[in-house]
Amino acid sequence: MTSPSPQAPARRPTAADGFVVVDKPQGWTSHDVVGRMRRLAGTRKVGHAGTLDPMATGVLVLGIGKATRLLTYVVGADKDYDATIRLGVATATDDAEGSVVAVADPDAVGRVERAALDAAVADLTGDISQVPTSVSAIKVDGKRAYARVRAGEEVELKARPVTVSRFEVLDVRPATATVPDGDLEDVYVEADDAAIDPAAEPGVAPTAAEPGAGPTRDVPVLDVDVRVTVSSGTYVRALARDLGAALGTGGHLTVLRRTRVGGYPLAGARTLEELEAQADADGTLATLPLADAARGTFPVRELDEAEVRALGYGQWVEPSGRADVVAALSPSGTLVALLEDTRRRGESLAKPVLVLAPAP
Repeated sequence: MTSPSPQAPARRPTAADGFVVVDKPQGWTSHDVVGRMRRLAGTRKVGHAGTLDPMATGVLVLGIGKATRLLTYVVGADKDYDATIRLGVATATDDAEGSVVAVADPDAVGRVERAALDAAVADLTGDISQVPTSVSAIKVDGKRAYARVRAGEEVELKARPVTVSRFEVLDVRPATATVPDGDLEDVYVEADDAAIDPAAEPGVAPTAAEPGAGPTRDVPVLDVDVRVTVSSGTYVRALARDLGAALGTGGHLTVLRRTRVGGYPLAGARTLEELEAQADADGTLATLPLADAARGTFPVRELDEAEVRALGYGQWVEPSGRADVVAALSPSGTLVALLEDTRRRGESLAKPVLVLAPAP
């Protein structure tokens, strides 16, 4: 038998089932973080509750072991973000990682007043219809939209309902952006031209070159710091795009930091360096236990021993009296099941939709 390679790292003891809330660093994909966590947790059974773009930082909720079965409920939670929107430049991806596709006339940027900004923000607040950014993970005929865009296809996604329950402007400041240079007559669309050509958009037009393809120039922009609370499925990049479109300047996202996912705030998140240091010091990665993880996501129902036994066998129990899913905990604090009230043969009962502590 061939002995193990001396270079192969020793496998860590498997971490306990539970959540780990990570403060994702910039430049890492969510899959990168999952890969690191698999090594730290000593198991491949690791998943995350909602992708963060590589450019973004902040809260990424990961499940270890049995806790991966709870992630589908966390994905649907509302989220908080701090972001910076740059008005005056539009990009192919609606964020700073995409190539510049449009630059505003400097006069259009200079004409943006706070009252107009606030009105445009108000129009993007509440229950709205949003067209997702084309460079997204949404599937179009079985293929991710971003993959189609990268293959050179034009992708048109349908608008869908989302809720922006908070869209607060924290600061507005003039700045300068570096963009590809080109013939100004080709770059700018003047308001007079737009009156003649209905297809033209005042203040915005394609730039003459891709970044790095030639000389560059500096243009005036407005950087707007915002704080938003949004429903699952909302693209903050699309909010930046639509705000710029409403103001006639174009816009994209330059900074995005997720500060909360459901019941998991940034204050409870740890960096990858902190997690690795803790796992090295203690020998095993520390996780948020299943019961505590459930408390951050669901209302809690306390069970008696008879209900614990019944649920362990997959039996239904007395209703919880709630319309949403609840976490059912044993007298000792163990997460036994997730319950949902329903009716069976005319009787209201709580059905176990997920049993995490089956009977032995």
